[in-house]
This record gives sequence, structure tokens and C-alpha cells, in this order.
Amino acid sequence: MCGIAGWVSFDRELKGEGAVLDAMTETMECRGPDDRGVWVEGPVGLGHRRLAIIDLPGGRQPMSFATPHGNVAMVYSGEAYNFTELRRELTDRGHRFTTDSDTEVVLHGYLEWGDKVAERLNGMYAFAVWDGRENKLVMIRDRMGIKPFYYYETPDGVLFGSEPKAILANPLARPRVTLDGLRELFTMVKTPGHAVWDGMAEVEPGTVVTVDRTGLRRRVYWELETREHTDDRDTTIATVRELLDDIVRRQLVADVPRCTLLSGGLDSSAMTAIAARQLGAHGEKVRSFAVDFVGQTDRFVADELRGTPDTPFVHDVARSAHTEHQDIVLDPQALADPEIRAKVVRARDLPAGFGDMDASLYLLFKAIRRESTVALSGESADEVFGGYRQFFDEEARKGTTFPWLANFGRTFGDDTETLRPDLLTALDLDGYIADGHRTAVKGVQRLDGESDFEYGMRRMSHLHLTRFVRILLDRKDRASMAVGLEVRVPFCDHRLVEYVYNTPWALKSFDGREKSLLREATADVLPKSVYDRVKSPYPSTQDPDYATALQDQAKDLLARPAHPVFDLVDKNGLSRLAHRDTPVSGQAERRGLERALDLALWLDLYRPEISLG
Repeated sequence: MCGIAGWVSFDRELKGEGAVLDAMTETMECRGPDDRGVWVEGPVGLGHRRLAIIDLPGGRQPMSFATPHGNVAMVYSGEAYNFTELRRELTDRGHRFTTDSDTEVVLHGYLEWGDKVAERLNGMYAFAVWDGRENKLVMIRDRMGIKPFYYYETPDGVLFGSEPKAILANPLARPRVTLDGLRELFTMVKTPGHAVWDGMAEVEPGTVVTVDRTGLRRRVYWELETREHTDDRDTTIATVRELLDDIVRRQLVADVPRCTLLSGGLDSSAMTAIAARQLGAHGEKVRSFAVDFVGQTDRFVADELRGTPDTPFVHDVARSAHTEHQDIVLDPQALADPEIRAKVVRARDLPAGFGDMDASLYLLFKAIRRESTVALSGESADEVFGGYRQFFDEEARKGTTFPWLANFGRTFGDDTETLRPDLLTALDLDGYIADGHRTAVKGVQRLDGESDFEYGMRRMSHLHLTRFVRILLDRKDRASMAVGLEVRVPFCDHRLVEYVYNTPWALKSFDGREKSLLREATADVLPKSVYDRVKSPYPSTQDPDYATALQDQAKDLLARPAHPVFDLVDKNGLSRLAHRDTPVSGQAERRGLERALDLALWLDLYRPEISLG
């Protein structure tokens, strides 16, 4: 896992721009603490920061290959889980390898198949190839969007990077955010290709972007397709298990210490138990880690979102699977620490507004990184198998908005009390969401004879797999790579996604519960407590000291009335939250405080030009 950056300028040589290329590359140091490299030739400069995972001495980058008609060079971030098979195929075709790295396999795959190498890869990846034979840059991103990838068109070429900060380090990139960028920031719609920063875009998942002197072209090499599902229930359950066994086996491959993220929910428990069984066959034990908060289990209060604390279920799985387990216990002071908030905002390049859930994820990963370099996560199983509450919510099933937004404000709060009323009027967030939803559902294909109900559930699944999952994948990638930890997501394997997406809802919830297929496919490795547990989201602290710390920080911010954050944030609304007679409680009430504090830090760190015209 790594960080990549680059610059193509067709109208000039870049050998004299070493300082700028170095600056772009060094913004990715957190993603690649083990090594660095820069490659410059004519109009192109490539930068790379490496987190060594496979073939520690042999996988240095940028990696290049000389041909009679020009050099081909690549910077690569990610993992190709089928690189062993591809290496054998390429060897049979006459290719010779000098390292054991998957990077060299992907480079030779490009030499053999061009950009169609993308269709052959199984994994998570974002990579750029400079093809000196045709003087073009080819940028490729994995099917699900697990690894981030951004680019910024310039008058004579393009800038690119794993994160916006790499691009913004180049003077050609203007750090500007318009009303449209703020709309994307303040809604959870994840418009494909949108990057919030004006002039910047994402390489969309499953897409190849090619840049040459004639301009920029996009080719979609993968997207969710509707197909008829003919397997019966038993066959479907067995197929899901076979896929999971193969996926976990592939994703356990690493030359560095690895572990699992264990929440005590069905997804992470199933993944951990399968990994434990596979490694146990070779005399190894899985290391597992969980996040917890001081006193949370003893003082836990059930609410409509979370009915049970995680820790008892985590420990049931650890005992059952015989893992070497460790709880990472966080206190409210650490969660509310402004320095931690600044690191989270810096990791995301944006004030994302997830509050203590972002801070706890960052601190969890930071603690894990001291002992492990690779972690397997249960992320995305809810999107794949239909595990969220909204899949069973009649309001969300009506299909008039993005399903996760149907009752979002009631549970997580919104920005109406935080943002200035005139800004809210200009943003028209409801209109932006409605337009985005209409566009998103247009691309969902319907099976011949599919019932209205089944088609409605297919739309919900499609929206989660093409929009919502990308929000969470980006969150996890940024938080983990900010501390140099590679997090792998087995449930995002495209083979599993394709298969389960086309399984009818009647099969996905055959027993009336969420994720019936996953539960039955892994029943033999799960403790009964987890098998019977109802879905519980990522934990959030219930400690009132955290909320009190937020209020104190908001009061300090209000004492600086000239701060530019008040061009966006309503002082009166923030003051009401900060000076309430009773402390704010719960995620919905805290959201306004967290959003304002995030925005203030973002403006301090990035000094973006905000254009409200």
C-alpha cells in the first residue's frame, strides 16, 4: 500500500521541477513511510511513497521498463490478490521478472494487455502508467473504489495523486471550493467523480482515464450489471461461503504482521473466524483488535440505533476463534483532543463531520499500527448483503431519496442549526439531493418480470454499492493510511459483490432478518451470541465528558468572532449549542458542534478560497 503523485505537462520538460514533484510526493509520506522515489522523463514526473507489504526489498517504485520504442513507468498503490496466477500466465507468454512483487506483475500486465489489464486484476488498486511509446498517461482505479485516486486538469496536461493534498501541493492547483463543492460536502450523496475541490475530480471506480496531447478520455471497464440469479437457497449459501473462503485466503497474503478488526458484529466476526480457521491449519493465530471506550460497557444505555455494547460479543468471538485479542480503550479526552481532530481533518482533506467516530477510528488504527501493518476489515458487508436498518424501513423503501438519508437527521443530526441561514438558502441541499437521487437510480437495470418490490430493493442495493459504500471506504482508507496501516476489505471482492447483488431480496432476507445469507454461510464458525445478534453500527462514545469538551471548544471558537468559519457557520446557532443549560447528548445533538469545529480547523489548515457566488 502506498501513496502516488504525478504531473504531466506536454508543453515542457519537468526536470527543472524537482522541488514541486518532491513536495507533491512528500504529502503522501503517511501513506508510505518505508521508502520514496521520483522518476522524471521529458514531460512527466512520477512520485511514490511506499508502505512495504509484499517483497520488501524488491518492490521499489516508480518502476519502469525500457522498450525499443520508449520507456513505460508506473506508480502503483494497492494490492493485486491474484498476482501469483497472473505472474504464471505472463511468464508463459515470455515475460521475465526480477522481483517477487505484485507491482512488477501489474506493470508487465500493462505491457502485455495495455489498459485492459484492469479487467484481469482482483484487488484494490489505484495506479498510473506513463507510456512513453505513445506519450500518454493511463490512470486506473479498482472496481469498488477502495483506493482513492484524484486528478486535476491543467492547460497542458494533468496532475494526479492518491489524495487531494498531493495535487494541492502543486502551484497550478487552485485550492478553491464553490457552492457546488459545499453541496457535496454537506450531503452524503457521493456524486461519482466529484472531489469537492474546484477543478479536481476522482478517477471513478472501475474506470480508466487516459490523457495525451489530444485531451482526456474515460473508459468504464466494470460496473454493476443486472443478471438473473438461478441458484436455489442452499446453493447460494454454499457459493457465498466458497467465495469468502477464497477471498480471505488471498487477502491474508503479506510479508508483514497482519491482524483483523473485530467489532463483535456478524461481518467482522465471520471474517475473523474464517481467517482464524485458515491460519490455524498452519499453526498460526489471528491477532484481533477492537475499539472500546472507558466505562462504555458498564454504563451502556441502549438507544434506537445501538441495542447492545460491542465488547461482550467481541470477547465471545475471540474465545471461540482462539485469537490473540486486544481491546483499544479510548477516553473522552483523547477523542475530543483538537490535535487529533486536526489530524483527522488533514487525513481526509475535508471536514467530514463524523465526529468521535472518525477520531476513534484514527486512534484505533494508530494503536494497531504499533504491532501490525495489515488489517482485514468487515467493512462493506452491510452494503453487499443488505444489513442496514434502512433496508427494512418503510420510509426508506419508498425510494424517494437516498435510503440512508430517509431518517438520517433523526439519528445523526443535520447541519441546519450550524450553517448560516443565507448559506443554506443558497446551497438548496434538498434540491441537490433530489437531483442526485434521480440521476443515480436511472442507471439501475431491471430484470424482465422482476416485481416492483424486488426492483425497489435492487435499487436500494445499487445505491448502497455505488454511492454509500464509497463514503465509508474513503473514510477507512484515509484514517488507516494516515498512520501507515493497510486495511483490506474482503467483502468488496467484485466476485462476491456481483453474485450477491443479483441474489433476490427474498433470498437475502429469507428468514426475515438482515444478512441471512452471510449468517447461514458462516454459521459453523460463529458463536451463538453473534449469530443471534441484531445489527449494531460502528460504536460512538456515550461519555458526557466528550460533549462537555466540545462545548468548551465551541465557546473558545465563538470568542474569535472574526474567524472565517463564521462566513459559513451561524454564530447564534453555535452559541445555543455551546451554552445549553443541559449538556448535549447523543450523536444528533453533538453533530452541530463537531461540524463547526471541523470546519474551523479545515479553514486554518488549508486556507481554501470559498466562492459563494
